[in-house]
Parts: sequence; structure tokens; C-alpha cells
Amino acid sequence: MERFGLLKRVCFLFLFCVATTIASPTQTFTTLHSFGYTDGAYPFTSRLIQATDGNLYGTTTYGGTSSNGAACSVGCGTVFKITPAGTLTSLYSFCSRTNCTDGSDPYAGLIQATDGNFYGTTYSGGANSNSTYCPAGCGTVFKITTAGTLTTLYSFCSQANCADGYAPGAGLVQATDGNFYGTAGQGGAYGSGTVFEITATGRLTTLHSFDSTDGAYPEGLIQATDRNFYGTAGQGGAYGWGTVFEITPEGTLATLYSFTIDAAYPAGLIQAIDGNFYGTTEGEGGIWGWGTVFEITPEGTLTTLHGFDLTDGGNPLGGLIQATDGNFYGTTAVGGAHRNRTWCGDGCGTVFEITPEGTLTTLYSFCSRTNCTDGSSPLAGLVQATDGNFYGTTFHGGASGPCSGGCGTIFTFGPPAVTLSHTSFRFANQALTETSAAKTVTLKNSGTAVLTMSGITINGNFAISANTCAEAALTMDEKCSVSVTFTPTVLGKQTGTLTFTDNAANSPQTLSLSGTGVEPATLTPASASYGAQGVATTSAAKTFTLTNNQTVTLTSIAITITGDFAVSATTCSTSLGAKGKCTISVTFTPTATGSRTGQLSVSDSASNSPQTSSLKGTGQ
Repeated sequence: MERFGLLKRVCFLFLFCVATTIASPTQTFTTLHSFGYTDGAYPFTSRLIQATDGNLYGTTTYGGTSSNGAACSVGCGTVFKITPAGTLTSLYSFCSRTNCTDGSDPYAGLIQATDGNFYGTTYSGGANSNSTYCPAGCGTVFKITTAGTLTTLYSFCSQANCADGYAPGAGLVQATDGNFYGTAGQGGAYGSGTVFEITATGRLTTLHSFDSTDGAYPEGLIQATDRNFYGTAGQGGAYGWGTVFEITPEGTLATLYSFTIDAAYPAGLIQAIDGNFYGTTEGEGGIWGWGTVFEITPEGTLTTLHGFDLTDGGNPLGGLIQATDGNFYGTTAVGGAHRNRTWCGDGCGTVFEITPEGTLTTLYSFCSRTNCTDGSSPLAGLVQATDGNFYGTTFHGGASGPCSGGCGTIFTFGPPAVTLSHTSFRFANQALTETSAAKTVTLKNSGTAVLTMSGITINGNFAISANTCAEAALTMDEKCSVSVTFTPTVLGKQTGTLTFTDNAANSPQTLSLSGTGVEPATLTPASASYGAQGVATTSAAKTFTLTNNQTVTLTSIAITITGDFAVSATTCSTSLGAKGKCTISVTFTPTATGSRTGQLSVSDSASNSPQTSSLKGTGQ
């Protein structure tokens, strides 16, 4: 008997039907690698992991350099390493040993254990087979080093009637006790799958056999903060549509929730920072539904956060991750803005972001490039690496390869990032207590994921006069703006900072602000010395500038001068426009020998009237 979830997935991949093309925001990302058969093909539900060396590791279900007749005629699967820059190395091809005793068809991904090695499962192959249940081999648990040396730790169906389970379609988890825990999708005492524990040396203990009433065809496990394990079963339970269960390390199982037809066939779980669990269902409204995202408490209270409607994606098989911004990210196998009638008639899949409150944004629709060179049908979930970027795989598509429809891809896209149009604003001299004209900074989301603002603050004698960024949620390349004014309260240079706080990796972003507070009107220079000048002779003129620093017109201007000094020319009239300037030319004609002094004075409507400059010279 084939596990239902896998049959369903194959159906989605190889059946096609007519669907309308739906528009969605275009997002860009990078295709790091297109598989070409010999280096792997068709990465199934294998989520990538980032290892301690900084590289990414994963499996492909098919492809590689070994095959086994009809069982895996297109290659029996691989383990690979890929650098964040996109250099791929094939570490191992399954079925390299006679009769595939090393396993074949690794559906799930890897984990890196505390010993530095990787551990995983294969769906088929191994030392044991059963003509009724698993004629091509019943699956394995394996260990592989970073250099590619593989050791088969356990071959399933080692017990009569496969009481130890077979067809492990999910990966492993290393628990706090150092041992590994996982599920076999079928077999066990009742045929509906098992939960098992296995040591690093390969000693396997069956902890629980599902009997359909408590679930059937289990997916993977997680160990929660309470040290118990939580997981989902793809079918079974009170209504037959799958369950969420808890199981202790000793094997005591409790069913937390039984799904109904309205949200059916759950994929795996994660535990979020709030302590609750989040996951996805493959279908909603029966076998041809499009799936949901749900939250469930440790006590079993379930809330549906989102139901997919195909336009925003469908059948989220790969589950969720919670990113550093607190939001959840995942993929859908079908739906989205683009389709290919041969390979993805219901849409070629999406990448999405969803908040803990249930607001979903489609970040990318696959097959947006000619011939689906960007990939299609992502069946696995995502991983966020230490560089902040997200990485994932698609089952189909890609740039080249002998596989019909493409052998699949590895892709990456970035988290939200902020680019500011300016890094600083310097305001012109500004009259005390008056507000300057505004300067505007534009904020752009230069990443791929949705940018959400959590705070905008400003300090000093600066203020926000307009703001389109408050509570903004910006998709890639979207912009918002903030306008800032300066109102000095004291004389001299003043500084401040405009700060944006958001979910970008480079948060917070800051804009430095500066300006100088000045009197409403100024006369410069404040003093002038004419030097020695012959009695009764006139010096060359010196020029003084009257500046109106206000945003209103300066009126009632009158110029007076004292001593042996005279105004020889002026551009000033009785009024001066806002931010305007005019000049006054002054000469020195000494009437006697010795030191001579005087004053240029301008009276006007400014609050600091009159403005004065001291004058001196020497008669000889």
C-alpha cells in the first residue's frame, strides 16, 4: 500500500488541467543550480540544511550515477553539497552497492548531528524487501560524512511483516539524549506507520505503531521545549483526514487534534518562539482543496490562519520555517501567477511569507521565466542561512538537463533590506523658532521578503512633517518616504537623528541631521578695519551683507552710519524677501589723524533689530 500523501504529490506533478493565469507581484531571486541528472534530479521534500562549515547540504530523490532497473531507472538519488555561491558537489549516489543495499530514493533531507556527520533516511532500497509491501527495498537509515563516506545504519522490514515499519519518507531529529527519532510511513504492528528511536550505532526501537484511529502515515517529528516529540499523521484520526500528535521519549502517544475535510492531510510542524506549533495542510475541502496554514497550542487548540485559493498558491507540502524577523516562510507546490500546461497546469508554485496573525504575502511565483528555467513545483520547505538569505529547491524546471520538464533547481532569495535615498541632511541656516522647508528621504525595500516597519523616531530640534512609512508593509522595490523639518531654538549648530526600525537585517537605519540656528536677520561681517588712510581722502569700499534668515519678508529697513564712514552704494531697499540678501558698500574718509571709529546700523522688522557692524580706521 502506497502512502497517500506521496501518491497525492505525484498526482500534482504529473497530471495537468486548465487554469487561468493570475497576476501577482513579480519578485526576483537567484537560481543557484539547475540539476542535470548525473548530479541529481527531482529534489522531493528534502529541505536543505546549513552545516557548521557554512555550506548547504541536501538530497535528490532521483538522479545520480547509479540506477536499478524499473525501481529507479532515472537514478536512485544523491547527497550533495552546495556553497552559498552556487558551487555544487555530489557526495554520494545511492544504489552504488549491489541490489541497492545502501538504499535508494531519499525523499527527505538531512540533519547534522553533534558528531559532525549527517544522518538521513531513504524511502526504498536497503538489505530487506517484501514482495507485498516494498519489493524495491523497504528503506534505510544512513550516516554520511562530509567527505561522502556512507554507512547504512538500519534496513527496515528487518522484522516479520515489517513490524518495525518501512518506507520512511521523513527525516530524523537528534534529541537531547543524543539518539535519533523518526517515523516510518507505513508498516508497524497495524500497517499505518511507526515512530522509532535509533542510536548512532544503528540499534532501532519501535516506540509506537499507528492503528489509523490515532493516525496513519506519519510525517516527521520535532522535539519541543518540553522534551516531548510532536508530529503529524497524513491520514487517520477521528475523521480520517490526519492528526497532530504528541509522543514522549518512552513512546506514550496522545492525539492532540484530528483534522476534518475542511483542512486535511497535514505536513510537518515547527515550534515557534511563542511556544505554539505551526504547520500546513496539503488540502482543504477534500483531496482537491488547496491547503491551509494553521497554529495549534500544546493543549490542542487549533486556529486556521490562512486558506490557499490557488491564486496565492496551493498544496504547501514543505511546511514552514520561522525566520529571524518572526514571520513564517514556506512554499506551495502549485498555484501562483504562472503555469505550464504540461507540468504545472494548476500553477507552478510559490514562495510565501505569513505573519503569526495570518497575513499572507506571495513573494515569488515560479515559472516566471521562459521554459521554467527558474524552477517549478517546490515541494520542500525553506531554510534561512546565517547570511540571512533563504534557500530552497524545486522539483521540476531549471535551465538544462535531460529530465523531461527539468531536473529541478536550488534557489536563494534575500530577506527584506532597506536602502535610504540619503544618509544625511544638512539644513541651511535657519532663523530661531522658525520652521525650515522640508527635506524628504525615500526608503526602499531592496530585498525580496516583505518589509514591515515597527518604529520611526527623530530627536533634536527636528520633526517629521510627513510620513508614508508608518506601519508600511513594503514588497520588493516598493518605497515610502518621510519628510523632516528643522526648527532651531538656540543659536549655533544643532544635530539629530532620524531612525527607522523594521524587520530588515540592517535594522535600524539612521539618517544624520544637522542645521544651524541663526538670528532672524544678520549683518556681516560684524566688524571691518580700513587701515591707514590719508586725511580727506576716500578709501576703497568694503561690502557688508544683510541677510534675511526668516521665511517672511523683512520690512522697515533703514540704514544709518556714524563716524568718518559713509554708504557709497547699496542694493538694499526698505524691504527684503524671505531668505534674501542685499549689500551695503561703505567707504572711510578720515577727517583727522589718529584712530577713527564708527558703526554701520540697520534697523528693520526683525526681532533682533538693529543689526550692527563696528568700523575702524586710522587717519594719517
